[in-house]
Amino acid sequence: MSIKQTKSDKVFDICNKLLVWFFIIIISYPLIYIVSASISDPEYVNSGKMWLFPQGITFEGYERVFQNSEIWLGYRNTIFYTLFGTFINLFVTLPMAYALSRQQLVGKKVIMAMLVFTMFFEGGLIPTYLLIRDLGMIDTIWAMVLPNAAAMWNIIVTMTFFKVTIPRGLEEAAEIDGASQIRTFLQIVLPLSAPIIAVMALFYGVGHWNQYFNALIYLQDRELFPLQLFLREILVQQQLTTELMQQSGAVEALSEHARIADIIKYAVMIISAAPLLIVYPFLQRFFLKGVMIGSIKE
Repeated sequence: MSIKQTKSDKVFDICNKLLVWFFIIIISYPLIYIVSASISDPEYVNSGKMWLFPQGITFEGYERVFQNSEIWLGYRNTIFYTLFGTFINLFVTLPMAYALSRQQLVGKKVIMAMLVFTMFFEGGLIPTYLLIRDLGMIDTIWAMVLPNAAAMWNIIVTMTFFKVTIPRGLEEAAEIDGASQIRTFLQIVLPLSAPIIAVMALFYGVGHWNQYFNALIYLQDRELFPLQLFLREILVQQQLTTELMQQSGAVEALSEHARIADIIKYAVMIISAAPLLIVYPFLQRFFLKGVMIGSIKE
């Protein structure tokens, strides 16, 4: 039996739908524009003739970017850093959050105070660099995955999820059956925690994929460079070349180089963001559920 809507309910629904469509348009337009600009002739883009759909379709930007063999090296390294780094993040975050979510943990308040302290204060860039150097992690893969092994905010969200969704009675039943704490965590808690695991994997994975500052500071070996650092070099080189041409007064060469720089700029944006855009839809249903549950305080 359907409930009859009042006039005010109908007005409210219409306003909600209009608002949702408004936000969809605001979010979608930049994405569509960048994709279209990456395969459009720069003359149409710069003149404003291309404002939504591609004009003068060309894949020259992608061809020039992928002609650089280091792009594939960067992809390989970034995929490795993302997968391995996310594994380390989950390996640290999930057990820590679970332990902190249990009331029987001895010294819980002291441990929480020490961890929360790190959310507001840090050692700074120079002391951190000296620490990484003294640990022998300079110019190694460990400099990319260990310094950010866990984020306190993510631990708090995961801890809240465990508090809300994992009842104490379930653990007590496992204890009665003779299960240890580790076995309870691995065989009972983790299988029930797919939403928050997906959320944390996405949060940490995006951070690793977009990471370039640590590589800029700690890495000198180009064989270890992530994709973002190679893409940054391409953009910086294009900008420097354009500035040198402006100083030399080579008008025709400058015009051609500016055209190429525009094509490469948009292609680089798509190349760096495409993998995340492809993966996100598969994690969306877990992402929404995990964020909603993990945001509720007990």
